Amino acid sequence: MKLNNIELTFDNFSTEMAKLKNEKHFDYLVTIIGEDFGEEGLGCIYILENTESHERVSTRVIAKEIDGSVVIPSVLKLWNAANLLEREVYDFLGIKFLGHPDMRRLFMRQDFQGYPLRKDFDMSPEANKFPMTDEPESDYTTEWNIDEFGHLTATKHRMFDDDDFVVNLGPNHPSMHGVLRLQTVLQGETVKHVYPHLGYIHRGIEKMMENMTYPQTLALTDRLNYLCAMHHRHALVGVIEEAMGIELPERIERIRTIMDELQRIDNHLLFLGTCAQDLSALTAFLYCMRDREHVLNVMEETTGGRLIQNYYRIGGLQADIDPHFKENVKALIKYFRDNDVLKEYMDVFGDNVITHQRLEGVGPMDEPNCINYAVTGPAGRASGWKNDVRKNHPYSLYDQVDFDVITGTHGDSMDRYLIHIKEIDQSLKIIEQLIDDLEPTGDFYVKQKPIIKVPEGQWWFSVEGGAGEFGVYLDSHGDKSPYRVKLRPMGLTLAAAFDKMLQGQKIADLVATCAAIDFVIPDLDR
Repeated sequence: MKLNNIELTFDNFSTEMAKLKNEKHFDYLVTIIGEDFGEEGLGCIYILENTESHERVSTRVIAKEIDGSVVIPSVLKLWNAANLLEREVYDFLGIKFLGHPDMRRLFMRQDFQGYPLRKDFDMSPEANKFPMTDEPESDYTTEWNIDEFGHLTATKHRMFDDDDFVVNLGPNHPSMHGVLRLQTVLQGETVKHVYPHLGYIHRGIEKMMENMTYPQTLALTDRLNYLCAMHHRHALVGVIEEAMGIELPERIERIRTIMDELQRIDNHLLFLGTCAQDLSALTAFLYCMRDREHVLNVMEETTGGRLIQNYYRIGGLQADIDPHFKENVKALIKYFRDNDVLKEYMDVFGDNVITHQRLEGVGPMDEPNCINYAVTGPAGRASGWKNDVRKNHPYSLYDQVDFDVITGTHGDSMDRYLIHIKEIDQSLKIIEQLIDDLEPTGDFYVKQKPIIKVPEGQWWFSVEGGAGEFGVYLDSHGDKSPYRVKLRPMGLTLAAAFDKMLQGQKIADLVATCAAIDFVIPDLDR
């Protein structure tokens, strides 16, 4: 969608945002985009959704300079999803959010100098030497506010009590699925707080894109959540194509929809296997990897890749489908249907009494909290929230196929596991409706100019990834490179919700909850 921002001022920002939340029911904070707007200064764009009507709006506010710092009032009391989103903006742009109780860096080291997404940031290697010392850590967070005299004041909040026992899960613990560190505060075996520490694999992808041409940016998307490579690249080419007014032939959209669903099956199969493996059930993992090979074989015949697909491009596809793609897809569907593999997963793991004991009632989150914390994807749908982008904001051919949005009722880890199994069945259903009418040869690319330039403006495009909504914000000044690209990772708000999900649970439940929350760290860290 092209953004027509509601312009707010520093003075009316808090009031108007509260009206949007409480009076107009914009209860889902999709993302916060921090940006250096040049002569206008630093500021933020907020994308909001009304979960009843699915209407989306965007607001913009320019930060105010006080005592040498730039500040914006926090919206954390309105949307809990703002917790890590505001810390991300502070980390990269140095905007302090008034009233936020934890203004620490999120991705960069606490002793990192400067703010990388400012346009005047020094990118030279001499100015950005990585320190060879341990990162300094504090037991305190900082909250910024304005006092009665109009000056900026800092309040320190202690993170730990004297009798708290702190355990670090990660950054190398296998249940973290990558280099994520969860600083867990315990009372006995009961979880009191979870503080996520991110950025161990942060690569500065959004900053890198500012110095790349549009075709060059595409290679980075497959290296985010590598199990959702098609979805990520779909969002990026989608926002560029919408901004340029490119209309794709139906055949290209058909292939993209099929490929997206094959990728979803690939993602869900690995999720089901690793979820079981995290709970020490190896057999289920082997079953899922066995069947995932069939999916990857079908995709590899066309894309040449199994993990990094590199298939979508601006204007269509990198190459036409393999001559045997259609029959291979049909054979894949027949394999899943005839062998009843989804029931097999339930037999070998899903209906095991130990599985029920480990996952039922573990890491629960109800629908209002899932919306407030922006827990999208299967994790959010487990609570009953129908947050599927394919239904609420259709793209490609999703408005032409029949499928169900699978939801749960308990919002716990068991429901999250079961939803992944049922969504595989829905993906097969979508592919079955599209594959028969797919012509074996035809249009696969709309030719573009050698140098692609996007018209001036701001756009947002999102897709339904394997673990939730993945979106791309694009601000173009009419050049061959983007002025600003903001990626909405699927995993960031999921990690932010761990503290709420796990308070009062046992430490063993933390591992089970992480197993049932489908996040991949390169997507989260970018």
